[in-house]
Amino acid sequence: MVEFRLLGSVTLLADGRPVDLGPAKQRTVLAALLVDAGRPVAAETLIDRVWDDTPPSKAREVLYAHIARIRRALATVGGEGRGRGQGEAPEVLRDSGGYVLRTDPNSVDLHRFRALTRQARTASGPEEKQATRLREALDLWHGTALAGLPGSWASRVRDGLEQQRLGAAAQWARAETALGQYAVVIDRLWDLVAHNPCTEALVGELMRALYLDGRAAESLELYARTGAHLTEELGTGPGPELRGIHEGVLCGTLGRPAVTVTPVPASPVAAPTTSRRVPAQLPADVPAFTGRATELASLTRYLTERGTSDGPAPTVVVSAVSGTAGVGKTALAVRWAHQVRDAFPDGQLYVNLRGYDTERPVEPVNALAGFLSALGVAGGEMPLELDDRAARYRTELSGRRLLVVLDNASSEAQVRPLLPGTPGCAVLVTSRDSLAGLVALHGARRLDLELLPLDDALALLRTLVGPRIDAEPEAAAVLTDQCGRLPLALRIAAELAVSRPDSALSELATELADHQRRLEMLDAGGDPQAAVRAVFSWSYERLPETAVRAFRLLGLHPGPDFDTYAAAALTGETSEQARSALEVLTRAHLVQRTRSGRYAMHDLLRAYALWRSDAQDGKAAQRAALTSLYDYCLAASAVAMDTLYPAERHRRPKVAPVEAVLPELNTPEKARTWLDGERHALVLVCGHAAGGSSPDHAVRLAATLYAYLDNGGYVGAALAVHTHALNAAKSVGDTAGEAGALAQLGIVYWQMGEYPVALDHLDRALALFREVGDRVGEARAVGNLGVVSQQMGRHEQAIRHHERALALFRDIGDRVGEANTLANLGAVMTSSGRHDAAVDRLQRGLAVFRELGHEGGEATALTNLGEAYAAQGRPGSSATHYRQALAIFRRIGERYGEVCALNGLAEAEYLAGAPDAAVEYHSAALALASETGERSEQARAHTGLGHAARNLGALTRARDHWRQALTLYTELDAHEANEVWAYLDGLDAAGGNFQAAGGQSQV
Repeated sequence: MVEFRLLGSVTLLADGRPVDLGPAKQRTVLAALLVDAGRPVAAETLIDRVWDDTPPSKAREVLYAHIARIRRALATVGGEGRGRGQGEAPEVLRDSGGYVLRTDPNSVDLHRFRALTRQARTASGPEEKQATRLREALDLWHGTALAGLPGSWASRVRDGLEQQRLGAAAQWARAETALGQYAVVIDRLWDLVAHNPCTEALVGELMRALYLDGRAAESLELYARTGAHLTEELGTGPGPELRGIHEGVLCGTLGRPAVTVTPVPASPVAAPTTSRRVPAQLPADVPAFTGRATELASLTRYLTERGTSDGPAPTVVVSAVSGTAGVGKTALAVRWAHQVRDAFPDGQLYVNLRGYDTERPVEPVNALAGFLSALGVAGGEMPLELDDRAARYRTELSGRRLLVVLDNASSEAQVRPLLPGTPGCAVLVTSRDSLAGLVALHGARRLDLELLPLDDALALLRTLVGPRIDAEPEAAAVLTDQCGRLPLALRIAAELAVSRPDSALSELATELADHQRRLEMLDAGGDPQAAVRAVFSWSYERLPETAVRAFRLLGLHPGPDFDTYAAAALTGETSEQARSALEVLTRAHLVQRTRSGRYAMHDLLRAYALWRSDAQDGKAAQRAALTSLYDYCLAASAVAMDTLYPAERHRRPKVAPVEAVLPELNTPEKARTWLDGERHALVLVCGHAAGGSSPDHAVRLAATLYAYLDNGGYVGAALAVHTHALNAAKSVGDTAGEAGALAQLGIVYWQMGEYPVALDHLDRALALFREVGDRVGEARAVGNLGVVSQQMGRHEQAIRHHERALALFRDIGDRVGEANTLANLGAVMTSSGRHDAAVDRLQRGLAVFRELGHEGGEATALTNLGEAYAAQGRPGSSATHYRQALAIFRRIGERYGEVCALNGLAEAEYLAGAPDAAVEYHSAALALASETGERSEQARAHTGLGHAARNLGALTRARDHWRQALTLYTELDAHEANEVWAYLDGLDAAGGNFQAAGGQSQV
């Protein structure tokens, strides 16, 4: 087994035995290759790292001699490793202009340390997971990193790694303290704090552990010593976080920390502030809400009693409103939420969990995705697994005062991941179940909602019907009993009474009594909801046939709401006929309007609609209606995509004409508006088709929507749609569909910064494309492998992929693919220093895009040309091309392209000597990249803002931005991290001490 150690003396171990690595310069060469293991390092870079500014006269020859000796040492231990089945041996390979050390990253302690700390930052669930990974990371250290290596490069790397070590130690201590392991924390941190007395994060965690271990006096003494050190060394006092811990010790209120996935910085660096979204997701208040004064007062009392009872306040108070279907749980919850919303300045979250929908209850992982998106977490930053999303959700809610309404929950298991983890938030849950587990384990206060009292029921009827209620009080009382005193049933009965103004209430009551008896004879099972079903039926059977048939079939729609075109597709009617039926159903309270032009159904009414449809339509008619809906969704999506991306029409599945009427989608604005409005429903339709009798629709719908989802930054929706397509294709043995879904998932994972996962999906897709003989798919997969390789800094590999893709596209006559590949190839050549060749490829690609009328491609080529001209030192030409690209991206609504163009324009302005303009464009790029989750572009913006801040003399802010960039690039395992380290080192060398009081200009 071969191991490399950099976190201590540079050492090569074979089966635990050290191997002689020769003199210090030779060990520096090995270290210089290992810090970038797997990535090419230019010979000039190696020379700079080994000899600083005083290389020998024949530096390349000396470097080659060192590398030759390193190769011999690796060949010796590598041969032993292969003989024991330990995998590929490490080796140094020649790369264009430099060298690359190929080895398993886990064999290098530095890369394992970084991987473990990265995993800890995203760990969810029990704190043990985070603590264990950080403990393993810290145990990899065997002294000072790169000990014994001379030179300024080794010194800079050593200092940077020490900062990472201290940050990991503070984060580990926080996790262990949360677990109650105070003695373990104290034992490890004493020595670290002694050697790093001004690192406030470490001091704070040691103070907390001492206090919780019953050693408050020692904690206060440590604070006093730290304050003296900070004053003497830096001329400043403790920061706000350390002062807060000190106050907690003095007041006796300091508790265990809330562990989140956010890394604790090693030093007191103030991060640039970002604004938080304030969600306002409550449905509209219920019109003509009547009664429930006692219940509303109880909910308010539960809210105001939080933390005032004896003993510690519960982490979160949950008021579980339970009661039978139709009793008014949602109406009560929404009315109360509107009454108290001012008590929650950070917003209100709402989700209908559809817990009693037999086919489509909302999974907690999907509910969390909606909440995180509302809280400002971009799609690219959305964790994939339930536990990870729940942890991120709790992190986002930490420190906020926010109301969460979880409507129609089926069980504690559906609710538990949606509960916040810290005080300040209130949760209101409605359910037909008592949810006893929430009461027992989470401190819930349960409110059982009974039927409306007679007086309140009569008051509701009086509000809805008018004075006829007082004219016939006995008949009105009978009518309320027939409706089971359920608000939903009472509203439907009131609508019938209003629609028949000449009929006495007594006549209506007699008619309903007859109807109830008839239903009871038909339902031998004794349905407990017989009363409300009778009212539904009473209303249902008095409607026109077109309306009742529409009502039955609308219950089949997979989405949370629908428009008139979807209703027409389900029913086979014209859009006007569907609109007329929906108006009738709305007046009868059998459907309700939601947002503009859309409708929804109460879950009880949906269940009733499905019961009626099963009895009257049958399975064949239901399948036909759903197929018509799937056809409509696919056809409308195809028209919208053809409008938005006409040049890529040949890449999408051919869609046959449909009988259903389609909306007018003949302009990009109309097409994008329709897609934006239907996006959530289309995801659910795709999943419904994949899991039902029409997997082909799921595969084709995903293959149609890919460009909209990818270019729009809708990573969560794209991940769901393409996963549905992959499962559907596998279920029917559709190899071509499986290849397409894998390829698209590869792009999604690339956008999320999960580069190894992206490469895996693209490699599997490529094999399947070749198996089925799909040369267009093969060419696209090869080209996208080049895109991901470029992002990982593997430029030569990226160029080989792109040149292979270019040959394939030209051979099959795909000019869009040819132009895209030329643009990508030009971008890689720019990154690798071949500027003239880059401009040539990009200009050729731009000409093809313009010839094809492909605006998105034209903008991409313009962006890449802007980068190439900047690399040539031509900021004017660069800015011109970026501005042209930005205008196009904004016109066609491609947000990822807009981010890239904004960052590029900022860089061009900085190069032209206009740092103020650079700040403006980088700030806009950062805001949009944060919204879409493009972490690489966020890092790029922070890097540029750091340069501008330094130019303007704001040294503290420059370091803040570069630290943000470094964190992002490190998480992405991107080669740009080394450049940012160099900027930070240069700032220190220039005297830009980030803890100094100066340099406070706002950037």
